[in-house]
Formats: sequence, C-alpha cells, structure tokens
Amino acid sequence: MEKYSSQELMEMEHHYGAHNYHPLEVVICRAEGIWVEDPEGKRYIDMLSAYSAVNQGHRHPRIVKALKDQADVLTLTSRAFFNDRWPLFAKKLAGLTGKDMILPMNTGAEAVETAIKTMRKWGYLVKKVEADKAEIIVMAENFHGRTTTIISFSVDPDARNYYGPFTPGFKIVPYNDLKAVEAAITPNTVGILVEPIQGEAGVVVPDDGYMKGLAAIAKKNNVLLAADEIQTGFGRTGKMFCFQYEGIEPDIIIMGKALGGGIFPVSAIAANEPILGVFKPGTHGSTFGGNPLGCAVGMAAIDVLVDEDLPKRSAEMGAYFMEQLRAMKSDKIEKVRGKGLLIGVVLKQSAGKARKYTTALKEKGLLCKETHEWIIRFAPPLVIEKEEIDFAMERIREVLG
Repeated sequence: MEKYSSQELMEMEHHYGAHNYHPLEVVICRAEGIWVEDPEGKRYIDMLSAYSAVNQGHRHPRIVKALKDQADVLTLTSRAFFNDRWPLFAKKLAGLTGKDMILPMNTGAEAVETAIKTMRKWGYLVKKVEADKAEIIVMAENFHGRTTTIISFSVDPDARNYYGPFTPGFKIVPYNDLKAVEAAITPNTVGILVEPIQGEAGVVVPDDGYMKGLAAIAKKNNVLLAADEIQTGFGRTGKMFCFQYEGIEPDIIIMGKALGGGIFPVSAIAANEPILGVFKPGTHGSTFGGNPLGCAVGMAAIDVLVDEDLPKRSAEMGAYFMEQLRAMKSDKIEKVRGKGLLIGVVLKQSAGKARKYTTALKEKGLLCKETHEWIIRFAPPLVIEKEEIDFAMERIREVLG
C-alpha cells in the first residue's frame, strides 16, 4: 500500500472529506492496547478510547481472533434467516444485563432510536396513551446521537441549527433536577431518557440518588426509565453499568460503543418481555443488526470485560488518576470530576480554552479531547497500568501544573 506522511493525509482529508469534524492534528495508523502511532513512528497514549468504544484496549487479541475466525465462516445473513451467532450473543447479553430480551442494532444512535420507538409503542399498546400524544422526558445538555429525531431534543445549537423541522414529543428538563422531572410528567408521559453521567456535556456527574430518584418517579407514574449507557457502560465508570452505583434496574438499557470492543459497530437495547414484547415481525429491524460477525465480536468483547475484571480495574485506576490530578493543585484547574476512568478536568476561564492544552498534550504524547471548550476529558482504555498513568501525569503536570 502506498505510504503517505501525516501532513499529506491531513491535507487529503481536508480536500475530499466533509468538514464535520475538527480533529487534533495527529494521524493514527497503528494501535495496540493504550498506545497509538502515527505514520512517522511517534507513539501516543490514547486518552479518549474512541469516546469509550475501546474500553478493552486497541486490537485486543481475543476480540481480533473472534472477528477473524467468524469472518472465515459467515459474516451476514440479515434477519431474514436464523443464524448460529445471534441467539448466543442475545443469551450472553441478557445474562449480563439481567433482562429477558435483547434487540440488536449497529450504532449508538440506532439503539437510542430503538429505545424511543419502544417507549412510544409501549405507551400506546400497554399504557393506553392516546394515539400520537406520547411524551418522553429528556435532560438539558444531553447527547444521545445525531439523527434528526435525536437532535430534535438537543440544546446544542451546532447539533440543531438548520436541521428542522424537528420531531415533537419530547420535554426537556434540567439535568440532576428530580423536581423538574416530576413537574414535567403528564398522563401522556411514556418514558424518561437519561445518561447516568453526561459525557459529551463535560463529564457531568449528578448528585448521589439522582438515578434512584428517577427510577422511583418512573415507577410511581407508570413510565419507562431508559438509561443511555452507550458511553458509561461496560466498565467505563468502575462498574459494568453506571446505574449499578444506585442499585436500580432501568426498564431499558441502551448499549453501544465498547459492546463492539473497538473492533466493529455493535449496539443493542435490553428490556423485559412486557416491554420488548411490543415488537412483532416487520415492525422494526436492521439489515446488519444481529449479524454473525458483530455477534461474535460482541461476545468476545463481553468475555474480555468479565474475565479481566475491567470494571474493577477502571474503579481502581480511575480513583488513582483523579487523586493525582487533584493533587496537582493547578491554578489553571477549576475542578476534577468523574467516575472510574471517565474523567473531566474543568479549566478556569483565566486559563484560556482547552484546545491549546489538548494540542500541547498531543505534542508530549498524550491524545485527549476538549469538550465544551473549557473541559479536557481523560478516558483511556481500561487496561491502562498504574505506571502508564504516572507516565501520563508527568506530561500533564508539565502542561497544566
């Protein structure tokens, strides 16, 4: 294959690719574990994990082997026929989530759309809400994806502007405000959609008891609680799912990202039969949802998380990392917040915007991403070692200390 320099590749992307991203000026051409490499051979620690899709580390050998072995046998049937991988994946994921049934899709946004359709259909068929009147309560500053329906309840102008008309049926209330949720409920409310931690909003961690409070409100009002665990799930926050910190059982669990082990897009929702049973043949689907290749990868991705106890590792390494960040006592840092290895460093306005610091960290071999201009997110693969955090902290101190 022809070789290009980083500069040539960035110029080529700028010329031929739509400009809907503003990447850091680094080109990644190889990766393993927590390390990535550019075409010139410079190595970096990945502190973003593809927005938590690479929890198991880049190219985990067991997940790569599952992909290769399955690719040699069968990759796609569509759900027009049975295949021998989807039932096994469904059983494994049902066991992990404690739910009766799984509905598989490919991307996170598709899983969120599926949850929205599920809540609405359940509302009409089971709760008996009047046709086309169903309402779903969502939180301000949410990020659930980029489809036209999902951006209809975003408050981010970049996500919304020039994409209307918008899909009705959503009520936006402030995050971390149980009273606002209670006040928004009407007889037409069918669901509450929430991120246990708002990742894209800057790793916003709600008060203890928030998720438990939402579960209680949902139960009292015969409303479904859907937890979007696409970014917080699969060990990222120090438990398999972030809602487990509060000992609750959401009615719907929305999953994606690390379910594919950073190898292949795999997403799904999990719920019990009275909820997912509303779907009948022909009423929802996806050509690639439940494909054998994705199912084989998903099973391996789950096995790695469980066998290597990555949620526990995330809890331990995350506590250590945050302790080190707080101990810097930097005059540039307003606060450090997070759970497990999902960490947000909020900068003081006087420090200037985060982009200059993420650029400086890149030069020193750490790849992280700013969010909302004033926040730096640190979310390395869960396989990171203590010594590697120490290595990263030396560089963080040089830039932010």
